[in-house]
Amino acid sequence: MASLLGIDNGLTVTKAVIFDADGTQLAVARRRVPQSMPRPRWVERDPAGLWRATAEAIREAIALSGRPAADIRAVAATAHGDGVYLLDRDKRPLRPGILSLDSRALDLVARWRKDALFAEALALTGQTPHVSAPSALLAWIKAEEPETYARIGHILACKDWLRFCLTGEVATDRTEASTSFTDVATQLYSPRALELFGLTDLNQALPPIFGSGEIVGAVTREAAEASGLNEGTPVACGLHDVTASTLGIGAHRTGVVGIVAGTYSINEVVSEAPRTDPRWFCRNAIEPGRWNNMAISPASTANYDWFLDRLCERDQRAAIEAGQSIHVVLAEEMKAAFDRSSTLFFHPYLFGSPHGEASSASFLGLHGWHDRGDMLRAVLEGIAFNHRVHVDALRDGFPFDRAMLTGGGSRNPAFAQLFADVLAMPVAVPGTEEAAAFGAALCAGAGVGLYASPLADPRDLSSVTRLFEPNAARASEMNERYALFNRLAEAMKPYWAELEAIGSGGQG
Repeated sequence: MASLLGIDNGLTVTKAVIFDADGTQLAVARRRVPQSMPRPRWVERDPAGLWRATAEAIREAIALSGRPAADIRAVAATAHGDGVYLLDRDKRPLRPGILSLDSRALDLVARWRKDALFAEALALTGQTPHVSAPSALLAWIKAEEPETYARIGHILACKDWLRFCLTGEVATDRTEASTSFTDVATQLYSPRALELFGLTDLNQALPPIFGSGEIVGAVTREAAEASGLNEGTPVACGLHDVTASTLGIGAHRTGVVGIVAGTYSINEVVSEAPRTDPRWFCRNAIEPGRWNNMAISPASTANYDWFLDRLCERDQRAAIEAGQSIHVVLAEEMKAAFDRSSTLFFHPYLFGSPHGEASSASFLGLHGWHDRGDMLRAVLEGIAFNHRVHVDALRDGFPFDRAMLTGGGSRNPAFAQLFADVLAMPVAVPGTEEAAAFGAALCAGAGVGLYASPLADPRDLSSVTRLFEPNAARASEMNERYALFNRLAEAMKPYWAELEAIGSGGQG
């Protein structure tokens, strides 16, 4: 029997998922990976600890699958994009990995925004730099940690670090390479891009670029001992998790917008020609000669998780003890809130927004008669509204007439219906629970010839996809609320920087 291992590392959890060659999920194992926040705006983690947790998850997944490790034909990883994981010239971790939630480069990016760099970066690389982009983080390290900067031997993304741990090989793929330093036209590294950010001395530290489905190494003896995989198992290059998620639900193609409602609000459209705009990143798609246009912000269901942790802690404990889902427990409250009118709005900017680095979250229109259900409705609406901000931007540049939705919230039918009503378009939700891991598995399968390419999905998606059509009356109501949501955000813009300044003396 042939099976494939897809590794999916998010911002808090690393997962190992084993799939049959026909796409059937056989086993999944998870491990939490602690984050470190040693200073305000710093979000880091220990690379060695990440690998240990991933290896443990792989071993458990193999055991749960009921099949021997020898059945795994190939492996590929995906992981959070942007951020940086640095090795020295002896290929040892140089410092803690920096995650994509990190914003230590805020002041640096703000300075860049004021000069001609932003416009040239957009024209050359297809995107403007943001606070967790490799360009900004490496420039910050050069300025603030010069001794570390001088010792950089290899610049990796998170999934490239995991693949290095499996194989000992330094490499990256097209999707990850385009996070900062590629020419949007040629899709290859650009010396001018490094020069633009003051990083010309790092040219030799950039990893070689391979296709996502190319085999770039094999599991080493050390990695086999740690993970339970067979030594010599082929390892494909893998891909950026944003792309992996849409690939895993069949949305990495033209004519459809792929939406990932996770920690980040991710909204993507594949195009056959590059088109740049400051509202989205024009990055490399999996296939050469195609581009993945990504409109994103760190403002999606992480806000919902925050709400559950802060305001539903007791209910969560009770739900766990009763073997229930907290989402089921809250369903009645949510339905009652959506069945009545509300003055309450929430801007889901706890960790960032499309409106610049100084934005912050807020409830507006809150009264004494509102209850937790009303607040929860506002949070979910705010998440959907923020996705629409990005989807509307992409509509200005690319043709599509339907959306495909994945992410934790997508498994809740009420949440999926909310997206259909807010976007005023059909929303399809495929039944694949571990979409990003399956996207990685497709790359692994392509690497050993099980599939013609990573896009040759063996599943019949139509049989496992649920379609949500917009309700005309609710869509009209949501359109009015969305317009007010945006006006309120515009009104808050002059005050966000002032609010940040008040709290600049500490984390509060």
